[in-house]
Amino acid sequence: MGQLGGFLKIERHGIPYKDPIERVELEPFKEFLQTRPDEELAAQGARCMECGVPFCHSGCPLGNLIPDFNDLVYHQDWQAAIVRLHATNNFPEFTGRLCPAPCEAACVLEIREGESVTIKQIELSIIDRAWQEGWVRPEPPQVESGRSVAVVGSGPAGLAAAQQLRRAGHSVVVFERDEAPGGLIRFGVPDFKIEKHVIDRRVQQLIDEGVELRYGIDVGVDISAEQLKDDFDAVVLAIGSRVPRDLDVPGRQLDGVHFAMEYLYGRNRWVAEQLGPQPPVAAPTDLPTITAEGKHVVVVGGGDTGADCVGNAIREGALGVTQLELLPEPPEHRPDESTPWPLWPQKFRLSYSIEEAREIGRGEQDFSVVTTHFSGIDGKVTTQHISEAQSEPPFAPLPGSERELQADLVLLATGFIYPETEGLVAELGCELDDRGNIAAPTYQSSQAGVFVAGDARRGQSLIVWAITEGRRCARMVEKYFAEVPV
Repeated sequence: MGQLGGFLKIERHGIPYKDPIERVELEPFKEFLQTRPDEELAAQGARCMECGVPFCHSGCPLGNLIPDFNDLVYHQDWQAAIVRLHATNNFPEFTGRLCPAPCEAACVLEIREGESVTIKQIELSIIDRAWQEGWVRPEPPQVESGRSVAVVGSGPAGLAAAQQLRRAGHSVVVFERDEAPGGLIRFGVPDFKIEKHVIDRRVQQLIDEGVELRYGIDVGVDISAEQLKDDFDAVVLAIGSRVPRDLDVPGRQLDGVHFAMEYLYGRNRWVAEQLGPQPPVAAPTDLPTITAEGKHVVVVGGGDTGADCVGNAIREGALGVTQLELLPEPPEHRPDESTPWPLWPQKFRLSYSIEEAREIGRGEQDFSVVTTHFSGIDGKVTTQHISEAQSEPPFAPLPGSERELQADLVLLATGFIYPETEGLVAELGCELDDRGNIAAPTYQSSQAGVFVAGDARRGQSLIVWAITEGRRCARMVEKYFAEVPV
């Protein structure tokens, strides 16, 4: 497995990125990830040692066959590598771009911090090579089962479930209320992290396999829950966790204070209009236009969604962007006392967007900050009042640390709390768990024949978990069909 002693001889080289100024000013909507030459990728694959227990398997929710495809890339057997990769992962081009790579955190070489095998880079290179060579082809079923499944939601969980169920021979219809497929991958994640043709080509594979996608249909409004249950033998809810966590402080109602997704949805739709192609159905026309151009922007929330807001804002031409995080700044290195290997390390990671903002001199990040209130003029926000946060929950303001930030636009990227339950979920009568998610411990909800996958079941999580959920949910639908007569 790999090159004998390769991890001792070959230096780790991670995914290369375009220069920050180049990607902001010259190619603002092009992906900034780059690919290494084959021989360099082979050398990185050679670093994967034959460890007794490959902890990368447990680090990856999908259970990807990581040592296998690392070794195949080392030997330049790319076609066999994509077979291994597709055995567990429907959409490695999504995870290879957007997953934070918990597999690398669990790599045995990560015992020496920063030395893990560059698994994510190798994964992305395999699938990109497979698309280039034409190795990704439709895999329609050989036999039709006569069963039908409705999948509500076309994010990664819904698409994964749909593909697995269709390949098992079932008739599958995916309902999506937005104008195009992908969920938050399309409308929440910027093009400079994943260009949307990457989604479209995979969706076309599903269509060629026989999956039907219907856009612009809000199930529970345009189609009743009862009609859905009457028309299909099973229903899979992959509706995500879309209710955002709000910031309950005075002045929240001022114009200019928005949830992050309101802004990101608008920006992604704007980019789609510039770059095309046009979506399958028309986009909504009654949505607010939110722009960061020429404004002082404050992003509340230090996660990936907040980083994407920063990246979009500086590309729009914001005068300045400040990203605020409630929690203290993490340590530079893995804290062994709280997140020892092979757990995901709670350590500082400079986001791509703050790197960009610093390079062009228009942004910064601050930690241990709590917002006390907003103030404004004529109903529009102008100032965000903040304080240093105490280091322990509930992170109350530290007396005497009050200060102000100029804020013409405030974006709340504070996460999501649970799925939308009014309408479809309520009509179906699905029970909820104590966190407000749809209760489905074995993927089947409290209603027979109604299944749940992804964030709607487990709460806000990673894309790799969404695909895993879709695949596992499909298996439980299969089990249900085996137990229930036609």
